[in-house]
Parts: sequence; structure tokens; C-alpha cells
Amino acid sequence: MPSTPEATMGAVLGDVLGFAAAVAVSPLPIIAVILILATPRGRLNGVLFTVGWILGLAVLGAVMLAIASPAHASVHKHPATWVGALKLALGLFLVVFGARLWHRRPRDPSEARLPKWMSAIDGLTPVKIFALGVALAALNAKNAPLTIAAGAAIGSAGLPVGQQIGALAVFVVVATLGLLAPLGVFLLGGERARTTLGDWKDWAAQHNVAVMAVLFLVLGLKLLGDGVSVLTS
Repeated sequence: MPSTPEATMGAVLGDVLGFAAAVAVSPLPIIAVILILATPRGRLNGVLFTVGWILGLAVLGAVMLAIASPAHASVHKHPATWVGALKLALGLFLVVFGARLWHRRPRDPSEARLPKWMSAIDGLTPVKIFALGVALAALNAKNAPLTIAAGAAIGSAGLPVGQQIGALAVFVVVATLGLLAPLGVFLLGGERARTTLGDWKDWAAQHNVAVMAVLFLVLGLKLLGDGVSVLTS
């Protein structure tokens, strides 16, 4: 019996939520928004950074939907061969990148160092803060492959256009939770917010590489399996 649209939608959401969660817990954007919130215009800059992040995810995901839409990437509800090849390539990239990160992780977390560009956040204008949010979402080598994989999974599943947009919206919202949490603490947490956010920043900075390495290895292996399944079915 063919699956109903609802069952198909549920299966697609189950497929992409893992990618969204991985993007959401990516430590570098969380550290970046915490540093941005500590700038003189922290409230404005934090909101602009988050809006830029949302826009970056949505645009990159929408591009993948246009490329991998049912008319171009699915035949009788089955993903086209190139979709399987894309998943295979993304999976291989994530596994190799994850293994490289794990090998290069600091043996002592206290020795971890933040990227040099983060030291310049205090001097960025609101426009540049917004652009930074877009770049970390859509152009970052750690997040872009996950968003591309999610867009390809949604676009190649044979869903109606409305459900594709809904699935992408769910992905973007879940992928943004990692930024919304510190933003919410800053806006609602009062005097204790800076201490709480400082503790979060320190933990994320120390464990950034190890967290991303494990996520990439797990999701890369999943994508490899999905790609092989599409290419051999």
C-alpha cells in the first residue's frame, strides 16, 4: 500500500531533524552570539545575528529544494541517482572532516582556543553582524553540508510544495534553537544572564572540536548509508 502524504511528511521530518539538531548545537555560532550579546549594542546585534542566521539557513535550504524538487529529483517517489550520489559525497566529506577534527582536538580541553576572527566581534557594525550570521549559517564548512543534506532530503521525497516549505521551516526553527537559547537568557535573565552565558561560552569553547567531530562522524555515516541505499535500490 502506498504511503499517505502524512506518513511521508513524518518520515521526512524524522530524517531532517537530526541534521537540524546538529546545526543547533554547533558550538561556534553559540559562542559567537554570546560574544555579540556582550557588545555595547548587544540586544540589537544579537537579534540581527539571529535573523541573519535564519535567512542563511532558509536561502540555502530553499536553493536545495529548487534543485531537488520532485519534478527533477524523484521518479515515482524514488530519489534520482544524483541525489544518492550527493548524499554519498556529503557523507564522505563529513566522515573525513569529523575524523580530522577528532584527531586535532585538544587533549586538554582547557587548551582549546577560539578562532581569531571572534576577537574582532566588538568592532563589527550591525550590518556586519547580520552578514556574519548569514555566513555562519550558509557558508560555514561545518553547517552548510548539514543544511544541504536536509534540503536534498526534503526536496527529493516527493512531497507537495506546501509540505516541502513546512518541512524546511521546521528544520530552520530547530536549527536556530541553539542561538535562541542564549538570546532568550540575555533578554529575560536579568543580572544573572551574563554569568550563565559566560559559563556556556567557556564550556562550548573547550568542547567545540570534540562535539563537532562526533556529530560529523555519526551524521556522515548516516548519509553514506542513505546514499548507498538510493544508488543500489
